Amino acid sequence: MTETGLRERKKARTRRHIAETAARLFAERGYEKVAVSEIARAAEVAEQTLYNYFPTKEQLVTDREDQIQDQLSELIRSRPVGTSPAAAIRDFVLELVSDIGGRPAETARGNLGYLAAISPAVNRLALETTDRLGTALTAAITESSSIAPELARLQGIALAGVFRIIISETGTRTRDGQTPPEIVTEVRPQVENILTELDRWLTPT
Repeated sequence: MTETGLRERKKARTRRHIAETAARLFAERGYEKVAVSEIARAAEVAEQTLYNYFPTKEQLVTDREDQIQDQLSELIRSRPVGTSPAAAIRDFVLELVSDIGGRPAETARGNLGYLAAISPAVNRLALETTDRLGTALTAAITESSSIAPELARLQGIALAGVFRIIISETGTRTRDGQTPPEIVTEVRPQVENILTELDRWLTPT
C-alpha cells in the first residue's frame, strides 16, 4: 500500500473517531450542552485538528452529508435510459436505512434524527440538509434528462423528502425508546413503499 493510501486511511479513521465521539457526547448530554473543545478533549485530538475535519459544530451532526449527496447524485447521473431517479437510488437508500440497525446503543441518541426530534436548532439543521440535498438531486436530474426544469426540481424535492421522512421517523422512534434494530424493522418497509411509489410516478413515459 502506498504512503498516500495509508495517510488517507488514517485521516478517515480520525474523522470517524471524532464523529463517533461527538455522537456519544451528544447522546449523553444533548447537542447544545456540548462544546467543541470538549469533543476534542474526549477524542484526544487538538481542537484545531477537529476543526480541520469539521469546520463547524453543525458538521459534527451532519458529517456524512457530502458523501451521501455525491453518491446519490452520481447514481442518478449514471442511471440507464428509462430508469427513474427513484429506482436509481433505491438500493443505496435502503442500505443506509439497514445500517441504522448496526449503530451502537450508546450513540443512538447522538444521531441527526434523534437530536432533531428534541432540539429546534438541530431540526433546523436537518431541514437545511434536506434542502441542500434537494438542490443537488435537482441538478443531477436536470443534467441527465430532458424534462422541464420545474419538473426536475419537483423530482429533486420529492427524493430529498424521502430522507426527511427517514430522519423524522428514526428520530421519533429513538425518542420513544425503540432500539436501532427495531427501528429498521419498521422504517425500512415504509421507505421501500415510498420508493416504489416514487418510481411509479417518476418513470419516464
